[in-house]
Amino acid sequence: MTRPLVLDQPRPAATPIPGILHATWAGHADGATSLSVWRQSVAPGGCTPPHSHPCEELVMCTAGRGEVHLDGQVHSFGPDQTVLLPAQVPHQIFNVGSGPLEMTAVFSATPVAVALPDGSALELPWRS
Repeated sequence: MTRPLVLDQPRPAATPIPGILHATWAGHADGATSLSVWRQSVAPGGCTPPHSHPCEELVMCTAGRGEVHLDGQVHSFGPDQTVLLPAQVPHQIFNVGSGPLEMTAVFSATPVAVALPDGSALELPWRS
């Protein structure tokens, strides 16, 4: 019988990206073959860089207020809401609330490639 692999869920830690705390909860280095799970906290007024992935991304918000900018549109979200981001479409997430924006993201790939809007690779400062 195959047993599940139980992984610790470390708290998000500071990254070189201002206002972004990050923890990788599961990915290729953990034995995953087709998904990655990230936990992030974005400080009030902070945002992710504009970027895209070659895979789908599912973002579950557990606290705070956010906006995702996608295809020239702005979509607001908050606790107990999920944002489904399509593959290959540039997007950017903003914290528009007064407290931290807490999110867990699941990607349909591992490792997760990230591209800037001009198509160049964004080298992540964490394991994906």
